[in-house]
Amino acid sequence: MSALILGFFMILIDTTIVTTALPAVMKNLDADLNAGVWVTSAYLLTYAVPLLVAGRLGDRFGPKNLFLVGLTIFTLASLACGLSGSIGMLIAARAVQGLGAALLTPQSMSLITRMFPPERRGAPMALWGATAGVATLVGPLLGGVLVDGLGWEWIFFVNVPVGVVCFALIVAWVPKLPIASHSFDLLGVLLSAVGIFLLVFGIQQGESHDWGDIWGPVTAWEFIGAGIVVLVLFVVWQARNKREPLLPLHLFKERNFSLANLAITFMGIAITTFALPVVLYLQTVRGFTPTQAALTMAPMSLAGIFLAPVTGRMIGRVDAKVLAVPGFFLFAVGMFWTAWLVGHQAPLWEILLASLVMGIGSAGVWPSVSFTANRDLGPSEAGAGSGIFNTTRQIGAVIGSACIAAVMQATISSQTSSAISELPPAAKAQAASHASEGAQSAGGLVPEFLHAAFATAYGQSVLLPAIAALAGCVVALCFRSRASAVDEAAAARAARADTAADVN
Repeated sequence: MSALILGFFMILIDTTIVTTALPAVMKNLDADLNAGVWVTSAYLLTYAVPLLVAGRLGDRFGPKNLFLVGLTIFTLASLACGLSGSIGMLIAARAVQGLGAALLTPQSMSLITRMFPPERRGAPMALWGATAGVATLVGPLLGGVLVDGLGWEWIFFVNVPVGVVCFALIVAWVPKLPIASHSFDLLGVLLSAVGIFLLVFGIQQGESHDWGDIWGPVTAWEFIGAGIVVLVLFVVWQARNKREPLLPLHLFKERNFSLANLAITFMGIAITTFALPVVLYLQTVRGFTPTQAALTMAPMSLAGIFLAPVTGRMIGRVDAKVLAVPGFFLFAVGMFWTAWLVGHQAPLWEILLASLVMGIGSAGVWPSVSFTANRDLGPSEAGAGSGIFNTTRQIGAVIGSACIAAVMQATISSQTSSAISELPPAAKAQAASHASEGAQSAGGLVPEFLHAAFATAYGQSVLLPAIAALAGCVVALCFRSRASAVDEAAAARAARADTAADVN
């Protein structure tokens, strides 16, 4: 478990560690806001797309072997990220890094599911879920410390020694498990990859091109529409594929599995998007250093760390809903509060209190949702189930990353235009030039006369993750209780067995 957790923790940190370093990266590599967000989106995109097939690859070639392959790719790509001399090179290296993370992630959950029997799976799954929560919270804080102390490159260089140590521990400690022969749904892989890419590309690039032409005559809305159509075709193909579909739709007949995947999608959106506007507000409006900005999230990180053992022990004794519902609710409350505080440039201590509330909430979400998703899966479904769960979380993250870029660009443009319209005619031209530079770079301090406009824009942007967390709370309310879920899962497994017997 310690070896698996170390590798899992490292790759999850990289989904959020860039957030704090993003202003420094954009400033040093002369990148605008849209290109800067692609540093995160490229990683999330190549992380999300292969997850479904990565679980099957682990079943076929052994989860330990795939874990080591993914870890190697991730570690080498981290070195390439730190050595990048341009924003394009960094985005490309981040894409390769995401591919390594995608190969690694499902194997950790699959190994846990296969090594521990159902009656002993609660504590390991709670630890796995708590690790996901703590990693996404610690990432921005660690990023700030490294950027201020050593430079932005070290948020990637630090992965190299950790990756080497993790590789040695996996080789020494993690057992080899029996493998199974699987066929691969190549058409499903292609449809899912193309659909997700078209959707994300259209969302993220739309605002910067006024939702018009972004690739020749093709508009943003046409990209988004094409992505939705391709994803619908993917689902239809999965339903018609009788051999071994990439997405086993029969797993979604279990109510808790379906709801947990929907809930973790909303959590992926929320946890990925809330930090960026807050960090940019603190650094570009309030003049904080990366470390100071990251420290405002310290209460959230510390709450997650200290409460993880508590929620881990509780998850085996109480229904997951008891933790998930108040967890999502508190997380949403903390973000709505943060949105108001940022928009009104409130004192720092109030932002710290909101951060603490979010940390308490997130500590209840991660272990309860991951446990709910996998509690009723059998060993033969472990690879597919873990692949689906991780994929939905990452799809939420990558869509959230694309959406927050569009929301921030729209709100900044709207608020700065309103602020400039109130200036005397002689000052408008120079003010518009400063506003354009600030909106595009977001890498340095914005002019003082635009502080209120940018603060309002960043505060409005935080409403996106707040609404996502509130939606997760509604979904968690529908989780089926433990006794009902056990009965339902047994009936579903029996139905699947009957179906398989009829097919045979």
